[in-house]
Amino acid sequence: MGAMSETVPRDKIGSAAPSTPATGKKPDWLRVRLPGGERYEALKSTVRKLDLHTVCEEARCPNVGECWGEGTLTIMILGDTCTRGCRFCAVTTGDPRGVTDPREPENTARALAALDLAYVVLTMVDRDDLADGGAAHVARTVERIKTYAPKLLVETLVGDFAGVRADVATVVTEGRPDVFAHNVEVVPSLQRKMRDARCSWERSVDVLRWAKAEGANVTKSSLMIGCGESADDVHEAMASLRQADVDVLTIGQYLRPSPKHAEVVRYVTPEEFESYRQAGIALGFKYVASGPLVRSSYRAAEAFMTGILRGDSSSMHADRYGKTIGPATPGTPAGKTIGPAAPGAPAGKTIGPATPGAPAGKTIGPATPGTPAGKKTHLPIAR
Repeated sequence: MGAMSETVPRDKIGSAAPSTPATGKKPDWLRVRLPGGERYEALKSTVRKLDLHTVCEEARCPNVGECWGEGTLTIMILGDTCTRGCRFCAVTTGDPRGVTDPREPENTARALAALDLAYVVLTMVDRDDLADGGAAHVARTVERIKTYAPKLLVETLVGDFAGVRADVATVVTEGRPDVFAHNVEVVPSLQRKMRDARCSWERSVDVLRWAKAEGANVTKSSLMIGCGESADDVHEAMASLRQADVDVLTIGQYLRPSPKHAEVVRYVTPEEFESYRQAGIALGFKYVASGPLVRSSYRAAEAFMTGILRGDSSSMHADRYGKTIGPATPGTPAGKTIGPAAPGAPAGKTIGPATPGAPAGKTIGPATPGTPAGKKTHLPIAR
């Protein structure tokens, strides 16, 4: 995959960039392997036994095979029925009638502790039927997780709590998640087309701003593109999120879950995604993942464990196909550099700092004791 030049004019990026109309067969860059493998099957079995709901399955995420194969989970709490009906989402819509499981925080915490994960994303369905939108339940779940698994990093991916700042504060101050995430989903001009009428760009940005003001360590949001937006729409949305002091942004291709959901307008090229990544870094985001199959919680553990949450001042930037983790090396094609260049390594080949004795450009991350040089070791599972 070639990089889009840093000097490409903004008006040549986006709607003017080569793209594939969303008709007929999907482009090759959207193909994924079928889920499988020993770790995937083991995790799937454990999730079933522990009766955990995962958004990976509920939302039909295309990365479920890769993420589960690496031991990264996104758990959905507060049931599997959402009170809102967004046109992009595969989660069931309905009225839960105020029903919650008071045992869920404790049971979820015990289950996650048993899985021995390093990072978990805790998400929720919207619960407009509850007075606080489920905020106290989320906070309690995080608190119990930290009790049973104090080293486990927890990201909460939550709704807008009907725009009530006190409920946002409950999650941040009582739950104290490591990452507070709330998705704006699409650019401002497409909010009414794609999201439930009770959602809005302004409210979502307020939620992210409030979370940071209440003391959130890291705030994060996500955009889907390919829904009919222009390049200017995307750039303006990113600028608005930075003005709200959002730290982390993910940008991915919208994929239609079923014929009853909103249509895909176009398939955005990997090169265009890379241009948005570069623009996001220039705006000051600490971390940007931008690629066709990037999702809000895609490879969460690998991204955060090696950077932001460990206080690494050199931010990471990754996309679905480039696998970039570490600041981009100047002049390196997009999606090739992973970490700072090792001395003598060809640009775009180095993966992490050079391991003593490893051929230049072959090392993947700092050497793990007993691991052959140049072999990748994954971080999502705590050893």
